[in-house]
Amino acid sequence: MTPDIFHVKSARLPQWLKAACTMLVVSAFSSTPVAAQIFTAAADWKETDVPPPPAYDMAKLLTFEVARSSSLVYGVDPASFSISKSDGIVRYVVVASSPGGAKNAMYEGLRCATAEVKTYARANLNGTWVAVENSEWKSLYDPAVPRHSLRFAKAGACDSAAPVSTVRELVKKLTAPEAGSPG
Repeated sequence: MTPDIFHVKSARLPQWLKAACTMLVVSAFSSTPVAAQIFTAAADWKETDVPPPPAYDMAKLLTFEVARSSSLVYGVDPASFSISKSDGIVRYVVVASSPGGAKNAMYEGLRCATAEVKTYARANLNGTWVAVENSEWKSLYDPAVPRHSLRFAKAGACDSAAPVSTVRELVKKLTAPEAGSPG
């Protein structure tokens, strides 16, 4: 059994403390060798090389609601999804659209195991990607992090503390009727 990290709001905790807490929770449900293996894997985790930002199609965006009070509409193009089994990251392009027609596209990654997000690149006005300098992993619960990342994780990108298993499953979760309601 893995912990459901999306129901616990955490302060800005150091990575080693998050890994230690995960180990304690998992060890309560596992034998000692398994818990030790999980702790080692978390401590030795390394992000793989990030693929370049994928193309996206505005006409194929799957939209999801972030907050009822927001006028922005968020959407993700399923063709941009990738789920890396080697580092456990779900990568995707998300587009925020305003009622006035303004659009903001970002290439992001979700690390479900630690409930963190990282923005790799942003699209400029002509649609070309500009890399985000010195991008770092940030907690989905950090007030400075836009809410769309947490909502996307809850809508289907993360299955508790693990990434969704396939792109097909993620699309299915996003197109399900309950996926549109904020949680």
